[in-house]
Amino acid sequence: MSVFRKGGKRKLVSEINVVPYIDVMLVLLIVFMVTAPLLMQGVKVDLPDAPSSPMEDTDDEPLIVSVRADGTYYLNLGDDEQVAKPMEEIRETVAKVLRQKPKTPVLVWGDTDAKYGLIVGAMTQLQQAGAPSVGLVTEPPQQ
Repeated sequence: MSVFRKGGKRKLVSEINVVPYIDVMLVLLIVFMVTAPLLMQGVKVDLPDAPSSPMEDTDDEPLIVSVRADGTYYLNLGDDEQVAKPMEEIRETVAKVLRQKPKTPVLVWGDTDAKYGLIVGAMTQLQQAGAPSVGLVTEPPQQ
């Protein structure tokens, strides 16, 4: 705190040093930038390799339905992402989310060994739930 005298009067002026706060903010920014890609969780599926263009960035986190080779379905929503769910339950949940946030992207992670009919069936159910388009997730080809 500094004291200034002007015309015989004392005036108290507080000075806040913001440099330490900026340092802390920059460290937090770096921590969040590093950990954000690691937060992507889901069911382990062997995605097919295919040349494709990346999705456009949106602020909404996508709904991802995973289809495993054994025909089980998973949804990346809630605390029980690792628990298989029936397709009817997934469709109802996706419909509820899309009623609240209609611009939410909907994606399907299909295992390489999953039957084509399972993946197409999942896409059809998601479109019936109100998804205007359903995207497929692939791995970029290894060169």
